[in-house]
Amino acid sequence: MDDLREKYVGLIAQASDESTLEDLRVQAVGKKGEISLQMRSLGKMSAEERQVAGPKLNALKDEINSALAAKKTALADAALDERLRGEWLDVTLPARGRPAGTIHPISQVTEEVIAILADLGFAVAEGPQIESDWYNFDALNIPGHHPARAEMDTFYTHRAEGDERPPHVLRTHTSPVQIRHMEAQGAPCRIICPGRVYRADYDQTHTPMFNQVEGLAIDKDISMANLKWTLEEFFSVFFGTEVKTRFRASHFPFTEPSAEVDIQCRWENGSVKVGEGDDWLEVLGSGMVHPKVLQAGGIDPAEWQGFAFGMGIDRMAMLKYGIPDLRAFFDSDLRWLRHYGFASLQQPNLATGL
Repeated sequence: MDDLREKYVGLIAQASDESTLEDLRVQAVGKKGEISLQMRSLGKMSAEERQVAGPKLNALKDEINSALAAKKTALADAALDERLRGEWLDVTLPARGRPAGTIHPISQVTEEVIAILADLGFAVAEGPQIESDWYNFDALNIPGHHPARAEMDTFYTHRAEGDERPPHVLRTHTSPVQIRHMEAQGAPCRIICPGRVYRADYDQTHTPMFNQVEGLAIDKDISMANLKWTLEEFFSVFFGTEVKTRFRASHFPFTEPSAEVDIQCRWENGSVKVGEGDDWLEVLGSGMVHPKVLQAGGIDPAEWQGFAFGMGIDRMAMLKYGIPDLRAFFDSDLRWLRHYGFASLQQPNLATGL
């Protein structure tokens, strides 16, 4: 046993890697190792011999296992020290530069519009982008012969052959959200409905998919005067200057009376300056909610009345930030986005001061 102790303790001390150490473990205390074979020989000894040899063999086995464990720890520590020397890094150095992304103008303007109108007491309501024919047209008093219901203007979904139900549509405005909200919440209410809408049109100022926000306020004593004040307050805060408005009589199936709203502006070298000059620019449609629309939403028009308005978020972004072509909003051009985009921390901080 003394010879085995000296042999393996010396070999373990000289081991230079874990592979060599594992070989020594197998040779010494493995199933067929020298010490293991000595342990098996205890059965051939007399009881007196086992009482002497057994404790010595167990002590030898424990000593060899302890030496193996200590050497393994030492080799691991040495490997770690070597790795740390080779992979040294100065953690006080500045981090590598990373390109910063920018916020799309549509996202920025949407947040600005919501912030201003929320300060005026409007809550945000949302609805599905694929709507039934009833919510998108019928509930909004749009008759079957209206041009907006033609396939050349509206995207209709496919119906299986023999299915006679009216096809669903990609919503052409966010007005269906108003109907759904009236059905669910009733009156009074004051909401805005931002979201994507779809129409079959494509040019410098129109795209098949664009973004819109509509407002709805219903109470017992609301008038066109409230509508005019709300819009003038919104435009003045949004453009950062006092903006005058002009209401022109118009016709929309879902409002009566209806009005298109112009804002004061001045044209200069092909660009528009809002809030100054003697020119006018049409920006949105509005009016008092039609009694049939109130009825479709489950509200009694003899007791309640309200106003509604709708504007294109994309167009408002073009006006405020001088973007000339609406189609560029959807071109996924990183150069354009770096030029017109906003820093991630450049959040809207707008208030009407009311």
